[in-house]
Amino acid sequence: MKTSPLRQQLIDSLTLKGYSPRTIESYVWAVASLADFHHRSPAGLDTQAVRAFLLHLHTHKSYAASTINVIINGIGYFYREVLDQPLGRLKDSLPRPRKVTRRPQVYSVQEVQRLLERGFLSPMHRTLCMTLYGGGLRLGEAPRLKPEHIDSGRRFIRVVQGKGHKDRYTILPEQLLGQLRAYWRAYRPHPWLFPSRQHPHQPVGAACVQKTFIGALERAGLPRKGGPHILRHSFATHHLENGTPLHVIKRFLGHNSATTTAGYLHITRHTLNSVVSPLDAMNLSTPETTQG
Repeated sequence: MKTSPLRQQLIDSLTLKGYSPRTIESYVWAVASLADFHHRSPAGLDTQAVRAFLLHLHTHKSYAASTINVIINGIGYFYREVLDQPLGRLKDSLPRPRKVTRRPQVYSVQEVQRLLERGFLSPMHRTLCMTLYGGGLRLGEAPRLKPEHIDSGRRFIRVVQGKGHKDRYTILPEQLLGQLRAYWRAYRPHPWLFPSRQHPHQPVGAACVQKTFIGALERAGLPRKGGPHILRHSFATHHLENGTPLHVIKRFLGHNSATTTAGYLHITRHTLNSVVSPLDAMNLSTPETTQG
């Protein structure tokens, strides 16, 4: 968005309505991309211009369906809440791209151990990724932890205003607690547990964590299966394999529905290995085969 006052209006509106910093960033980026595509202020665009931009995204960009839906939501919000134009209802009339369901890949326990032992050069990033895995946190949650969110007495991590503006508690493993204590004694971080190197009074950015994570995978000699969020997937899968009840994992992850948590069942070794094929129940003889 080239018009600075409009950008600020959008940011102020989203902030007052309690949207998360990540959503604000995404919506601002969506409207800015629309303006850049047409080389004009978005205030002067019509429905056809917006549709042309979305068609461009479908045909020339490899954005996921979820990303395009965020763009549609952001543009619709801008015209509806900031400019108060009928174009704000555009998001309800546009066909949404069909979302492809992809099951998350995970690393084994041994692979996660290898990553944590060999992958990280920075103690802060190692501790942060241990926290992502040990507590099953989202990428946007771990960097916003403060020292007071670590409840060492009750062995819980308090997640403040996670996804959906909800507070919750998740598990604090003994190994993670020891790492956090050593990290605290060495660096005394404040106010954020994982501060930005360039801006110490702000939490470390997601992009920095992602970049560091990819480098750690290379140093550990592990295949790339995704970004840091895969540690959360691995947390859920490994807990299921260890017999942790589904409803407990659901609370740790902060899911609204157990159906979401149950999606991890398909990749647990216990689930797959416990299934007996009807074919294996048959006592079939193996006929001799001849060549020719």
